[in-house]
Amino acid sequence: MFTPRTRWLGFVLLLCPSFGCATTSGGVTLRADGTPSPQACPEDAKKIMRALQLRIGDSAWIELDANQIKSTPITLYDGPIESLLKEEFGTLETTTRLYGQVWTGGPQVVIRYYEAQPPASEKFPICAVVRLSENNLRKRPESKPGTAILEFPIASVDVVDAFR
Repeated sequence: MFTPRTRWLGFVLLLCPSFGCATTSGGVTLRADGTPSPQACPEDAKKIMRALQLRIGDSAWIELDANQIKSTPITLYDGPIESLLKEEFGTLETTTRLYGQVWTGGPQVVIRYYEAQPPASEKFPICAVVRLSENNLRKRPESKPGTAILEFPIASVDVVDAFR
């Protein structure tokens, strides 16, 4: 039996081929401090986010690293990351996975998400970022280059229309 949410997600996934849903985090240049430069959100991601009722500025709580759930502190590395929604996000249900990229070069961690994958579904493009709140993305002093030791395993993820 299909719930309204399942039907809605199925509709969005049917739209994916027509929007060219392949997205990538490649090609991002870095600023002098090691943080990523601005990057546009692809139009296909914006269309899919609207269909999923994800509006610019919407936020939800996530487990930063699906491999370190409830660990404290956690260590993040430059490169790909898989995070997990802890609550509903637009029409996305809890346990939806978010896939993105981590940069640890600056004074705090930068995380951008480019794809989402609800349980038992296909990946599709999104544009979202982890926001700095109460210094939860500040690296601990003992963090080595290419890594970031963070005090907290959870953070807020926000929908964006561009990465700044």
